[in-house]
Amino acid sequence: MAKITVDASKESIPKVSAFVEGELEKLSCPIKELSQINIAVDELFCNIASYAYPDSSGSASITVESPEEKRVFITFEDSGIPYNPLKKPDPDISLSAEEREIGGLGILIVKKTMDSMNYKYQDNKNILTIEKKW
Repeated sequence: MAKITVDASKESIPKVSAFVEGELEKLSCPIKELSQINIAVDELFCNIASYAYPDSSGSASITVESPEEKRVFITFEDSGIPYNPLKKPDPDISLSAEEREIGGLGILIVKKTMDSMNYKYQDNKNILTIEKKW
């Protein structure tokens, strides 16, 4: 298991991405899955940086775990406002961009490309975990 804690700011995105990518390379993650995970990590961390601490600043921790070969869990934790992205309905992608409400596409991409996505609010923390197998 490897963990990093950073400021929950958009300036931390490159550091988070490099950390996760480095851990995935140690696991010999194939390039297709690596790319999908990178997009998911960028999207999820960007959401934390943008919305978790609207009136203040805070931190976020990212943990990478591989309990078995060819499988990884990436967990995001923050103490920001409680928010479960899985409760928000998926955007209607059959509508044109002009007709759709703004937002939600990033989470939809994460849901479609990861094998699982779970959220819980525990000990005053948002805890979101994604899983990817290859």
